[in-house]
Amino acid sequence: MNVTASRVLLLDSNRIRRKILRMAWQIWEYNSDRNSVCLIGIAEGGYAIAEMLAAHLIAISPLKVHILRLEMSKRSPVDTPIRLSGTIEDRSLVLVDDVANSGRTLLYALQPLMKAGPEKVLIAVLVDRKHKSFPLSPDIIGHQVATTIQENISVQFDNGQINAYLD
Repeated sequence: MNVTASRVLLLDSNRIRRKILRMAWQIWEYNSDRNSVCLIGIAEGGYAIAEMLAAHLIAISPLKVHILRLEMSKRSPVDTPIRLSGTIEDRSLVLVDDVANSGRTLLYALQPLMKAGPEKVLIAVLVDRKHKSFPLSPDIIGHQVATTIQENISVQFDNGQINAYLD
């Protein structure tokens, strides 16, 4: 871990790429009895992770992979509409986000997905923070870290590089 001012580098681009590949293998394992899977990335970071997962899934499996973008306000999910970039065609869904902090965003993001009547919903996150305020636990986790309640995890995308920081 590298310390920069008050930030600690948790994961650099190389480690993140390896973790995303492992996550793709897990998604394939959970869906090996299916023909297709739909990755639903929570904008912005979750969608970028979903795109990376999709590229790996296409390379390692025969699954037909669909990707949708879920737009919502992470700060006030009750006050703003949640929008999905298309219709859910598959019965096996994977909700993807970059960081699971309190679990609130993921809990609200599940609501429109459940209306489609899926057979299976998995939650995949690059970084899972152990302090949950809501009863939600991701199924596929790239990296898990215990933090204090005051600390924050952020994933930053910059010129093709992706890094995760503890702030």
